[in-house]
Amino acid sequence: MFDSTTLLLFIGTAIILIIIPGPDLIFTLTQGMTNGRRAGVVTAMGLSLGNIVHTLAAALGLSLIIKTSVVLFTIFKSLGAIYLFYLAYKSLKHRKEVLSLNNENNSETKGLFFKGLLMNILNPKVAIFYLTFLPQFVDYKAPHVALQMCILGLIFIILTALIFSSLGYFSGTFRDRLLKNPRFNEYMNITATIIFFALGLKLITTSI
Repeated sequence: MFDSTTLLLFIGTAIILIIIPGPDLIFTLTQGMTNGRRAGVVTAMGLSLGNIVHTLAAALGLSLIIKTSVVLFTIFKSLGAIYLFYLAYKSLKHRKEVLSLNNENNSETKGLFFKGLLMNILNPKVAIFYLTFLPQFVDYKAPHVALQMCILGLIFIILTALIFSSLGYFSGTFRDRLLKNPRFNEYMNITATIIFFALGLKLITTSI
């Protein structure tokens, strides 16, 4: 269903995008630093598993669009490409900004899993991201497009859970490098700019 090159490219791209500092990662690190390692891991798992909803929605949505109309697919990929170009622009624009943490202490870890889960599920940006990222690696000439999307989504969820949990567990160690080192943040944002722009170009040239 997937050739090795496509799969390795997907995994490599996904890892880079996951470790780019964003709201979910910052929230995980914050919980790990203020409430302990267990809180960081629990939060990471909630945020990661929320992606299941977005994966299913993206898989079913894309499959329906392809079956319904070539015109709708063209509109979908055009809007998706515009969104990816916008993400590239934002990453480049804010490449030198140093991210900050909200260090409000909350000793309760109870409910962090569901808080992370809801944060992810109710974030429309995550849903849009899934609809624009996963289709880049789907073989539209092969059968079971929705199944391909689900497999890619599952891989992304596993990678997110592993990376977020590790960073949440060792959050104190990784805090300075991820959030307070302007050069690291700049390099990551430049990398994100290139990736988002390349994905946008790939999406807009995709055909079914």
